[in-house]
Amino acid sequence: MRFDHSTTIQAAPERVWEVFSDVERWPDWTPTVDSVERLDAGRIHVGARTRIRQPKLPVAVWEVTELKEGEYFEWVSKAPGIKTTGGHRVISTPDGTVATATIVQEGPLGWLFGRLYANLTKNYIATETQKLKEISESRQSAG
Repeated sequence: MRFDHSTTIQAAPERVWEVFSDVERWPDWTPTVDSVERLDAGRIHVGARTRIRQPKLPVAVWEVTELKEGEYFEWVSKAPGIKTTGGHRVISTPDGTVATATIVQEGPLGWLFGRLYANLTKNYIATETQKLKEISESRQSAG
């Protein structure tokens, strides 16, 4: 199962990327994340691991599997029978910066988890992109 949500943000792509990729600060701006614990130091990089607690979901450890600085990162969390991939993309367009959050559920139990949590997942990624828009635009005007 795949879930995507995009929003157009009136802020520079560098600003949006700065907020989106600073995963340690997510609890500061989105109510969909209770806590974030980086399991290694520095900025995100391929192989970086992060433990995330979210309301109504099991605690998950995410490992960055793809990264194109300033544009995209993808990370994966695995549990028995389930592989969840989260994508975070920032693209500059003539209308503004488009930020997209993606969740893909795979594996023998992935479809079931995806179906059981579909409404929650859709709500979370929509909330996250909306809050990303708000914080990025407010920082843009302050900067």
